[in-house]
Amino acid sequence: MQTAPAKTPDSGGLENLGRATLQIVHDLKNQLNGLKLYATFLRKRLEREDQPPDERETLAKLIAGLDRAAKDLTALMRYARPLDLRPQSNVDLQRIISSVIADAAERETGGLPKVKITAHIEGDSFTGEFDSAALTEAIKAITDDVRATVSAKTPQPLSIGLSRVHETGEAALEWRGANFSNRSGALTTNNTCGTIHVELARKIIEAHGGTVTCEQDMIRVLLPLTNEKKKD
Repeated sequence: MQTAPAKTPDSGGLENLGRATLQIVHDLKNQLNGLKLYATFLRKRLEREDQPPDERETLAKLIAGLDRAAKDLTALMRYARPLDLRPQSNVDLQRIISSVIADAAERETGGLPKVKITAHIEGDSFTGEFDSAALTEAIKAITDDVRATVSAKTPQPLSIGLSRVHETGEAALEWRGANFSNRSGALTTNNTCGTIHVELARKIIEAHGGTVTCEQDMIRVLLPLTNEKKKD
């Protein structure tokens, strides 16, 4: 008795579905941005009319939710499209990390808890051939994702470690202080971290020749460096 041949997916149909889905995501993002404008207008009116604090707080939560949803859709659109990296030589990872930490300290949007983020750097030279803007986006996405796991009631400080793996000469970035244990689908057998933001960051980092691994309380990134000095 012969077995029936396995059915292969219709690649043309999948491509059409992907394009249609991307268009829907784009339209949804525009609608969410429109709703955010209306909500922001109402918030300003409530502030002028001195409405009760609970009403203003509810509206602030609504705006934060719209921010998060729009951010998720933006990341999904970015993930679905090919990367256009433009690497340059001598891009400093320390400078990127410093800019991401400074940005996180200033931003209070998206419902992210206020968390102290520090850098722990072991070494003094971490330059490589990177697309600075894309890599900053990736590191910022991971930082925000780790930050989102912290309890707003009892925030714990987060740290971003940067060191060199002596065996390979790679840079190792480690985000410590996360708690992915309570996040549904956070860690799976194929090492996905459960959010489109970290998966977009993974795509960017892997395009630079790096890797991303996730654990219950840490995300680790390895990136190749170009300034390895040979010792006599």
